[in-house]
Amino acid sequence: MMKIRNIAAFLTLLLAFAVNAAAPKYVFYFSGDGMGVGAVSLAQTYNRMVLGNAEPLTMMQLPVSSLAFTYSASSPVTDSAAAGTALATGNKTNNGMLGVTPDSAAVVSIATMLHDKGYGVGLVTTVAPDDATPGAFYAHQPARAMFYEIGCDAAASGFEFIAGANLRGLKDKKGNATDLLDVFEQNQVSVVRGLGGLADARYSKVLLLAENNPSDNEIGLTIDSIEGAMTLPAMTQACLNHLMANTPDRFFMMVEGGSIDHAGHANDAATNVMETLSFDASLAIACEFLKAHPDETLIVVTADHETGGLGLASRSVHYDIRPQYLKYQRMSKDSFSAHCKALLRSRIAYGWEDMKEFLSDRLGLYSNIPVGEKDDAMLRDMFEKTFELRNTADTKGMYNSFNAFAEAVYALISDVSGVGWTTGDHSGAPVPVFAAGVGADRFSQIQDNTDIPKKIMSIVEQE
Repeated sequence: MMKIRNIAAFLTLLLAFAVNAAAPKYVFYFSGDGMGVGAVSLAQTYNRMVLGNAEPLTMMQLPVSSLAFTYSASSPVTDSAAAGTALATGNKTNNGMLGVTPDSAAVVSIATMLHDKGYGVGLVTTVAPDDATPGAFYAHQPARAMFYEIGCDAAASGFEFIAGANLRGLKDKKGNATDLLDVFEQNQVSVVRGLGGLADARYSKVLLLAENNPSDNEIGLTIDSIEGAMTLPAMTQACLNHLMANTPDRFFMMVEGGSIDHAGHANDAATNVMETLSFDASLAIACEFLKAHPDETLIVVTADHETGGLGLASRSVHYDIRPQYLKYQRMSKDSFSAHCKALLRSRIAYGWEDMKEFLSDRLGLYSNIPVGEKDDAMLRDMFEKTFELRNTADTKGMYNSFNAFAEAVYALISDVSGVGWTTGDHSGAPVPVFAAGVGADRFSQIQDNTDIPKKIMSIVEQE
């Protein structure tokens, strides 16, 4: 038999044999939070032009591709709670509501349905495990910010593996500790910190949280290279290992690249690329599993919504996009803004030449990315206003507030790289859908986001 040279050829061949296969025993459901067509296109452009890869992203090699619309019951532009509910349960709801209908009636997720059928369930995310997308698979709450109640729902879910940054319901609004960890103990769920903690888990049900993470909201952005931080591929592999050890006959696994959304809200192009590539590397783990279990596995990849209105265009470059400039950025906008705020608090003597050297070393400006006279004057003026005159205000983002100088710097990097943004929020643009394995052909047509979990269940139940 001729050797299959790449994943695309293998998966295309697999599709031809999988149309009439038995119901899948292993279901992988990937969601790139905020990952619209623009994010995929930018990551693939970077993959080809900067990394020099002849083969496209793994998700783009899956044999089935289409689009999904994402509007919620209350708005043409969905939030993550409503979108997560749609992807998890097949029901539209209002923005801000989680696992319930607009009239607050609880709706059951495909994870719970499959768990009741004997499937092991694993949920993995780069953000908090009580965030909207993972929460939609187990919680039923009228407001996505009810973190204690969502945490209690997680503890009671019975799922074998849940992983993410940190539980936000561990403290109440006054900062006092709650009894949430006791609730997990009562439900015989081991709460462990860091991948190394998995070996010490007392129970077969595990909640994996980040160790020494800088934020409750995420495990740490890939571009910041935080020492000891968990990564999405490592968490994905750990979840797969756990499910194969505890429920080897069948399982459902949801993997969320939650920080793609955070980068989109920040309009941080390089960070968006790094998070999308990390998400794609996690998908590659599932594709290797599919190769070993070709007649028993279904993989579906999509996004809850698009974030940022990301496009491959800017006024300064016209048709000459320059993704190579993004490779010189070695810290996120979040980290750079925090650096600037720390400098302001310290009140140490820090001049323009000092900042220029920092920009050159950590972001590539001046050293590798040319800065014209007009842009140089703009940066110097914003530096003076921010650090010397101290008359600028921070810009409030979805997950962070950004120093005014940081805003100017990262807007310039996007502009000269050829990356355009229309918003710092979500957009109403459709999102990509990719699929491979048993029943993948059912995702080949444009669909609503509520159709995706319904199709997965129909494939599992062979309707």
